[in-house]
Amino acid sequence: MLGKPALSTRVMRNVFFDTCVYHQPGIDLLFEVIDIDNILFGSRWLARVRGIDPQTGHYFDDTKRYIDALAISDADKRKVFDGKARRAYPRLDAQLRSRGL
Repeated sequence: MLGKPALSTRVMRNVFFDTCVYHQPGIDLLFEVIDIDNILFGSRWLARVRGIDPQTGHYFDDTKRYIDALAISDADKRKVFDGKARRAYPRLDAQLRSRGL
């Protein structure tokens, strides 16, 4: 349209969705509708959501386990946990690389 690249190409390079969702169905839906290259691991500030979910027996803010439960490759999990933050924050990536991380 108007000689510009498709919206998915033009905008989605710079739009990220975080995984700070407190239930598995929400994470499943996120990964179903959003490309993995636009998903960034997110969690709330430490102790922001306190307590244990009575339905699961896990702390509400233990969001990593939802990603771990997905049927995606370890490489894709690394993209979510680490790769997207490095892409979104190139100066952070440079600092980490300078320290061998």
